[in-house]
Amino acid sequence: MVSRQLPERHFVNRIGWLRAAVLGANDGILSTASLIVGVAAASSTQNAVLIAGVAGMVAGAMSMAAGEYVSVSSQSDSERADLARERKELSESPGFELDELADIYVKRGVDPQLARQVAQQLMAKDALGAHAHDELGISEITAARPVQAALTSAASFSVGAAMPLLMVVVSPASALVPIVSAASLGFLAFLGAIGARAGGANILRGTARVIFWGALAMVFTAGIGRLLGTVV
Repeated sequence: MVSRQLPERHFVNRIGWLRAAVLGANDGILSTASLIVGVAAASSTQNAVLIAGVAGMVAGAMSMAAGEYVSVSSQSDSERADLARERKELSESPGFELDELADIYVKRGVDPQLARQVAQQLMAKDALGAHAHDELGISEITAARPVQAALTSAASFSVGAAMPLLMVVVSPASALVPIVSAASLGFLAFLGAIGARAGGANILRGTARVIFWGALAMVFTAGIGRLLGTVV
């Protein structure tokens, strides 16, 4: 009796949007919560804290979008330049490129004769695609997408930043710092678990990592805010 093999699950196809989404939401929660805690620790009014938090959310979302777009655009430019160079080399020296591709497969353990046959068949179908994938490491899954990364980062940052801002609205002014801190750490833990789950990583490790850095950031900003509030 032949057993049915379940389809394998891989997570590399999520790497582009997952990285931008997790980074954006994590930064949104952490930077906004830290800003709120720092301003609140300086004995500011609740309205001032809320205004500072909203300003931080807008500025952060725009900064994330711009940063991701510029960064991923640079990667995309490099990929396009490599592909253009490879296209030229295929046009000028197809024999050398065939040998180069076959040699890649030989180094991976394929028999030389079979490696050459594979290289010939792949190049006959899509020479540039074969070299892009196996020589340059560029594929449809990992290709840079600047607009997608920018929009994902801005949206996820805004969603993350909205969480500590909501705590400012519903919390009493006297307990603003502990409530925002505790709730934000809870949000970060939840986000870390979701990110680890979506990426197929260890959930406990991902959760602990974001809690540690989140707590450290808020402790520092609260201390600075209290120090400046006392001095000023």
